[in-house]
Amino acid sequence: MSRRVRRKVANKGKDGVVSLSCHETGVEDLGTERNEVVDWTILPDDTVIHLFSRLNYRDRASLSSTCRAWRVLAASQCLWSSLDVRAHKFDTTMATSLAPRCMNLQKLKFRGAESADAVIHLQAKNLCEINGDYCRKITDATLSVIVARHEALESIQLGPDFCERITGDAIKAIAFCCPKLKKLRLSGIKDVFADAINALAKHCPNLIDIGFLDCLNVDEAALGNILSVRFLSVAGSSNMNWSVVSHLWHKLPKLIGLDVSRTDIGSTDVSRLLFSSQSLKVLCALNCPVLEEDTSVSTIKTKGKLLLSLFSDIFIELSSLFADTTKKGRNVLLDWRCSKKKDKNLNEIMTWLEWILSHTLLRTAESNPQGLDDFWLKQGAALLLSLMQSSQEDVQERAATGLATFVVIDDENASIDCRRAEAVMLDGGIRLLLKLAKCWREGLQSEAAKAIANLSVNANVAKAVAEEGGINILALLARSMNRMVAEEAAGGLWNLSVGEEHKAAIAEAGGVKALVDLIFKWSSGCDGVLERAAGALANLAADDKCSTEVAIAGGVHALVMLARSCKFEGVQEQAARALANLAAHGDSNSNNAAVGQEAGALEALVQLTRSPHEGVRTDALELILAGAESFSALGFHWLFPLVPSDSCP
Repeated sequence: MSRRVRRKVANKGKDGVVSLSCHETGVEDLGTERNEVVDWTILPDDTVIHLFSRLNYRDRASLSSTCRAWRVLAASQCLWSSLDVRAHKFDTTMATSLAPRCMNLQKLKFRGAESADAVIHLQAKNLCEINGDYCRKITDATLSVIVARHEALESIQLGPDFCERITGDAIKAIAFCCPKLKKLRLSGIKDVFADAINALAKHCPNLIDIGFLDCLNVDEAALGNILSVRFLSVAGSSNMNWSVVSHLWHKLPKLIGLDVSRTDIGSTDVSRLLFSSQSLKVLCALNCPVLEEDTSVSTIKTKGKLLLSLFSDIFIELSSLFADTTKKGRNVLLDWRCSKKKDKNLNEIMTWLEWILSHTLLRTAESNPQGLDDFWLKQGAALLLSLMQSSQEDVQERAATGLATFVVIDDENASIDCRRAEAVMLDGGIRLLLKLAKCWREGLQSEAAKAIANLSVNANVAKAVAEEGGINILALLARSMNRMVAEEAAGGLWNLSVGEEHKAAIAEAGGVKALVDLIFKWSSGCDGVLERAAGALANLAADDKCSTEVAIAGGVHALVMLARSCKFEGVQEQAARALANLAAHGDSNSNNAAVGQEAGALEALVQLTRSPHEGVRTDALELILAGAESFSALGFHWLFPLVPSDSCP
């Protein structure tokens, strides 16, 4: 689940008063233009392969089609060791077409049940790692077939959304089929019973990282039988018997990191785990209400072990892991990543901590519990920004999503917490987000654009985004062939277009044309893209100069098409508002007449006045009344008797 802010503002009335109502995609300045011809075909093969490695799959395919030599290089196995198909329609047909290139595929990221069903058609027998999200409809049968066909799997991650249809039977299949398994992280399973866990203990001797997150029932005693485990997370899982946990898990001989965040564990069991375990180094207990409400929590003796909680300074606690005392404060994660002296055990701990912190912070932001303002302002925002610089792709994406989420108070009414938004800005978050939005990875582009969009609801942040070149970046992202990237970029332009000072900049950056093109490109089945694009155009149309740009770019035709064909309330409302704003300029430009002359426009407006949604009816009626004189002059006298009488003010 992710929260996004929707903006419905900046209407312009007849009197001109604005009122409020509820990869790298682009290429940086290449310098002065040169006249000499560049022969790209003479580039060394290594250079071309490196270039391919920095492109998304769509651009890689386009570039490989330019010549035979590059087509051969694009098929190099080193470019196909990992595959991320989350942004694409990945079905059996696509999987079959990709199969010849995936003989040595080792890592795969996919999204949804249809993609999961298609995985086996890649015929990637050497697959070592799978990572899936939107897993609610993935079944035991699908997962069992995947693991049966890929016995070399070492890492399986499904989440963070709940795996509602996966049971212990699939976990047993994993245990039987994947003897090399090292990492297993599953979210939202109803019951993880003893027989499934004991199967893992018996058949997966190398299993060192286990995560049963947000599960309803987990057999605590059986988990105590997996003697190989080094990192264990039961974050968000309910119905845990913490007395059993504290009496058994401290005996796990190799357990280094334990995550019990977002559970009802108390101080007594935390103390027992910290005091009794000989191997435990880190216990993460973030957002544990029972623990935090206990007045005796300050007396917990950690015995030199690390306890991460909301009542501790997480950056200082992390610093204590290092012998080098210079690694302190908010740069501790960055210092660790840049350190030349690598400690293998410490690296394992820090890598795991990055993952579980990003997961817990995102889940906490989604639930938005009361009383955490102080945490978010003092360290939560800074933690998310630090995690966005991780070398782990999923940690980066989850941290960006967390930033987009934790500022939102009410997404329907475009309400955000201004103090949280400005905390991100003051910590350098805008520049960092814009940098990530320009990277070649489309998943990260999408999440960074979403965060920029939500933060830009705040006028001060919007100003900072504009000053850092964010409008140009969002306008470029709005042209992306990836629907998710284009949708979030359009949302950013929608929020930025609220400010009068940003409208001209959006037009100059080519944002108007990009938004209009989005409507034609994703004309059906993509309500999120259409609502954001129409909303941004509605705001821009309130400006006299920008309204002309909208009309020139084909905006009238695009908006009328939406008004006639799309039944989604949000899209209808924004399309009607955009047309009303276009026609509200009177004689200052020709947009009024352009709306009247557009084929099907008036019939669409009459249709909208009969909409069951009040906002749609109001905007459609305002447009008709605003253009009454022009419509009559054009010979549309028949229009006004068709307007429902109960729509009139």
